[in-house]
Amino acid sequence: MSNPEIDEVPIRDEMIRLGQLLKLANLVEDGVEATELIKNGLVKVNGDIEERRGRQLHAGDTVTVNGRTVRIAGNS
Repeated sequence: MSNPEIDEVPIRDEMIRLGQLLKLANLVEDGVEATELIKNGLVKVNGDIEERRGRQLHAGDTVTVNGRTVRIAGNS
């Protein structure tokens, strides 16, 4: 089993919402696409399907969409 490469996505604040992160990490083109992916159960947060676009994410959380995983890196 291969472990896919995980990209680090730095955020300015202590928290970012899922919809914002999807756009910041270039996993979606816009909010409409983010909403559709989330509504269709295609977005995982920390390995679990997430259905809330407004889910608060913090440093260390991972988000997976279409086989691509990103991890939130806090600001130091």
